[in-house]
Amino acid sequence: MNPIPEQFQIKSLIHQTTFLVDGELKPWSGESSEVYSTISSTETYKPTLLGTIPTLGEKEALEAMDAAVNAYNRGQGLWPTMKVRHRISCMEKFVTQMKTKREEIVKLLMWEIGKTLPDSEKEFDRTVDYIYDTIEEYKQLDRDNAKFEKNDGVYAHIRRGPLGVVLCLGPYNYPLNETFALLIPALIMGNTVIFKPAKHGVLLISPLLEAFQNSFPKGVVNIIYGRGRTVATPIMQSGKIDVLALIGNSKSANALQNEHPKSNRLRLVLGLEAKNPAIVLKDADLDLAIDECIAGTTSFNGQRCTALKLVYVHEDIVQEFNKRFSERVDALKFGNPWEASVKLTPLPEPDKPEYIQGLIDDAVDKGAKILNKRGGETSENYIFPAVLFPVNKKMRIFHEEQFGPVIPIISFKDINEPLDDMAESNYGQQVSLFGNEVKTLAPLIDALVNLVCRVNLNSSCQRGPDVYPFTGRKDSAVATLSVHDALRSFSIRTFVASKDNDYNNTILKKLLDSKGSNFVSTDYLL
Repeated sequence: MNPIPEQFQIKSLIHQTTFLVDGELKPWSGESSEVYSTISSTETYKPTLLGTIPTLGEKEALEAMDAAVNAYNRGQGLWPTMKVRHRISCMEKFVTQMKTKREEIVKLLMWEIGKTLPDSEKEFDRTVDYIYDTIEEYKQLDRDNAKFEKNDGVYAHIRRGPLGVVLCLGPYNYPLNETFALLIPALIMGNTVIFKPAKHGVLLISPLLEAFQNSFPKGVVNIIYGRGRTVATPIMQSGKIDVLALIGNSKSANALQNEHPKSNRLRLVLGLEAKNPAIVLKDADLDLAIDECIAGTTSFNGQRCTALKLVYVHEDIVQEFNKRFSERVDALKFGNPWEASVKLTPLPEPDKPEYIQGLIDDAVDKGAKILNKRGGETSENYIFPAVLFPVNKKMRIFHEEQFGPVIPIISFKDINEPLDDMAESNYGQQVSLFGNEVKTLAPLIDALVNLVCRVNLNSSCQRGPDVYPFTGRKDSAVATLSVHDALRSFSIRTFVASKDNDYNNTILKKLLDSKGSNFVSTDYLL
């Protein structure tokens, strides 16, 4: 085992003994949960203890909910009625403090979820950029709304208002970036938030608790720890949550939604699972297709909703594709996240290798072969990606979102085969389409855009750039996330209307001149 460089060593445990509720970092002396990394720091494999977090109960969860409800105060609280520029000022204060924690958070991203050093740095930097981009987009939104419209003798001053209290649950694979893609737009639009970090990638929130505390008014941001069923369920059962913001699994989303006593009032912002396919046509540039499919299937061990999880290859080229693709997979380097040029890293979920092995065994039993020499090699914290072919609909791997290192390949003769499979699938996020002939691509694109929400031409599926809409059909998403769309997902159009007459116009002019209303304003935000 290579020695761990000093700058990446865990020199002291992080014992998170506080949680943020109602503007206070409340001390916790009750039950705690140990946080382990599947990365070993010893010669003989042994999970590494990173620290502990509070195991909060229903009482603390409801305290956090009450704090958020009181801070919103039926829309009359300080935060939802605050001037836009003042909310932006709070957000700028937060991100300035956040940037000072880069080294600490990047290190925890590597240890907690096994993300490579370059990808961990990218996740942090991308999140900072996302916050600044959101601030600029909010300024533009406010500028666009700093006016009155007139139709049929009625003036209208239309803005976007907050929805209320948000329960925010982020994912383990992007515990900073995707969590903040929910949290930041929800906050800046004037909502109050209860946030529970994911099971993995939880300690990396600890360096930001004080920044959250001193950047926002009390009760606006509440951060709790514990088991989802224990803390999220009673919060939903209260009926006081206006928005469920979750990136994760549809089963979890459905279960929480069903706990709400008035689900018709519950707004959903959900990023869920996907089974994104690649379709490699017979005229595709094979070198390009293999490069992109390697990235799409193996980046972060396939633990991304945007990962390529099924690869369809035309039968005329499938043998050559399989040979070269399998060789490329076997050449990928496995190691610890900070090692140079490493592509495959330890899996953060201890039971994931066993689950992946189960998918492999099922596929092999039903006729698939492991094409690459290293496929299925297992260690204590990893299972090497297995390239499976031929895959059919009887196999679990065809239907289940593997969310890990196993790559199923299917050959096709007629393009309707993958199209029919996509139409029957429960998911509809993205597709990667590899080809060259325009006469073939044109009708294909026209069909695919109605099956998924993003068609990636000769490139792997991905979320970014963050200015583009990120959403999905069927079980893959509810609402749209992007710098632009997220502000709308966490808000609602609301306006003041008045008939065009001298009496009302005089009042409106006085309102504007007095600057007494934070809503009725034509101030132009620079």
